Amino acid sequence: MKYKICENYIEIQGKEDFSAKDILECGQIFAFNKTEKGYVVYSLDKKAEIEENEGGFRIITKDTKYFENFFDLKTDYSLIKKQLHKFEILKKPINFGKGIRILKQDLFETLISFIISANNNIKRIQLILSRLREKLGENMGDYFAFPTQEKLLSVDEKFFKDIGAGYRASYLYKVVRQVDREKLESWRNLPSKELRNNLIALSGVGPKVADCILLFGYGKKDVFPVDTWIHQMYNKFYTPLENREKIRENLVKEFGELSGYAQQYLFFSMREKES
Repeated sequence: MKYKICENYIEIQGKEDFSAKDILECGQIFAFNKTEKGYVVYSLDKKAEIEENEGGFRIITKDTKYFENFFDLKTDYSLIKKQLHKFEILKKPINFGKGIRILKQDLFETLISFIISANNNIKRIQLILSRLREKLGENMGDYFAFPTQEKLLSVDEKFFKDIGAGYRASYLYKVVRQVDREKLESWRNLPSKELRNNLIALSGVGPKVADCILLFGYGKKDVFPVDTWIHQMYNKFYTPLENREKIRENLVKEFGELSGYAQQYLFFSMREKES
């Protein structure tokens, strides 16, 4: 994929390996809004507006280098899709979500976001995260930054309940006291299995949330988050199973180091076509 970095924007040439809708609506991020011109996405204290044009997309932001990495623009997704095409089950999902790219998100923001996402729907997750930003994040003018850990430590469990986190409030209150960005970063080079165990030991992090953090925060591609949609997909195309951990093991065994990519194409295809 060809792209050009300019002073206040990134110009994406073509639409085969980049689509704002495919990237932002495939379940990997919640801090975005749909606009008349396209989408606006938030990460930490930064913002990018994405507009589609005849030749591709324009990412409008003052933080061009940050979002070049955030959208993983240097990775050749045409090669990844070519490798995945050997799996018959992926041919239609890849064509359906051809513009998906797995984001490189901040570890701490990903941790908090996916704890909130557990057994939750997209609109409610976005509402809770929006309230979190507005009440604790720095005012950046026309949006609010994701709050620092210092700010998250300054509130009690009731605060998280009041913004709508429900039973997850106690998890959020505890996890910001268990781990910080530095500790999360120190785990980056651990094998996926050991890193997964470390994450599951944290408050509010179960197997599925851990796999999401591994994939969307750490960029580990040998993981396969299994939610309701993937469970339905598995029981539709494979010998039905109820044990999601076993489903996860079977899918990682099948797709190996490409598991994370396969999960995104299958998830997006199942959810968009069935919903």
